[in-house]
This record gives sequence, structure tokens and C-alpha cells, in this order.
Amino acid sequence: MNMVDKEAAPTSPMEVVGTGPRDEDGSSSSSLRTAETLLRLLPIAPCVVALVVMLHDSQTNDFGSLSYSHLGAFRYLVNANGICAGYSFLSAIIAAKARAATKCQAWTFFFLDHVLTYLVLAAGAASMEVLYLAYKGDSAVNWSAACESFGGFCHKATISVAITFVAVTCYALISLISSYKLFSKYDAPDPVANPIKGIQTATFRA
Repeated sequence: MNMVDKEAAPTSPMEVVGTGPRDEDGSSSSSLRTAETLLRLLPIAPCVVALVVMLHDSQTNDFGSLSYSHLGAFRYLVNANGICAGYSFLSAIIAAKARAATKCQAWTFFFLDHVLTYLVLAAGAASMEVLYLAYKGDSAVNWSAACESFGGFCHKATISVAITFVAVTCYALISLISSYKLFSKYDAPDPVANPIKGIQTATFRA
């Protein structure tokens, strides 16, 4: 009986603990991947809504005609939201794949997530500045408040800009996740060696 028990027992401690942690790591990584995929899909809705609202923003009255296409900041907002919506969809497909992310993929997500975050943030900020001038005017250069004559146009533009900042919030969260995934698994790039011989560089250690 002792011989049978010994043969049936695991031969090493790794066999005893190997299954548990592996399953836990697999389930946790799967949960994180699902959460990341859903979060990457989340900005698509606000980006598309902001884009569509701005595309339909035009007004004609006795004072003339005004459209989003007359203002460079609003055209930039439309393009930025379109790019961000497309990137969110493609990145969600890649993030949903079961295979583990490579170092190259982690760095690519980290870089593109931050670029897209600043892209849509700049679009929202530029459009907000234009809206401020449209509502308040600028007496220094004799600009009147355009929203007094084109209230409907300004109302739609305000809605589009506000929704754009919802997308900015989503992208900020995505950037935090991609930063965490990258730097929790991989070290920062090694500094480039000094090609000039004879020049010493200071090294700081914690």
C-alpha cells in the first residue's frame, strides 16, 4: 500500500502547486483582457455621436449661413473623432485575441493610446476655445458674439464638444491600462551607449 501511495503521489512540489497558480493566472489575465476589450470599445459610441452631431451642425437665417465646415477647429474635431473611433475598433479586436501580448504590441498600444488621447483632447480644447469666442465675442478685435445670431448652431456644437470630452475620459483610462500592462511586465528601454569614447556619463542609482 505504501508503494502504491508513493507512486500515486506527486513527485515534486511543483506538481502540487503548478495547477492552481496557472489557473488563477489564466483566469485573471482573461478577465483583464475582457475588461480591456470592453474599455477599448467604449469610446466608439461618444466619438461617433460627437462626429455625427457636428456633421449635421449648420444653420441658415437672415444673418447668413454658418456650418461646421467654415471653422477649422470643428473640422479637426470631426476628423479626430473619426480616427479615434476607427482605432478603438481595431485595437479592441487585437486586444480580444487569446494569445499573450508581445513586448512590441505592448509598446505599440502604449504609444498609440497616448497619441490618440492627446489628439482627441486637442480637438476638444480647440473647439472649446472657438465656442467660447462664439458665445462671448472678443471686443479687442471687434468680434461679436456669433451665438446671439446662430443659437442653434452653437447649441449643437456645444453638445458635440461635451461628448468629445467623454471620449477623452475613456482614452485617458485606456492609456493608464496600457501603461500599467507595459511597465508591469517589461522594463524601460536601456539607455543608448555613448558612442564617443573617452567621455564618461554619470550613472545614478537608487
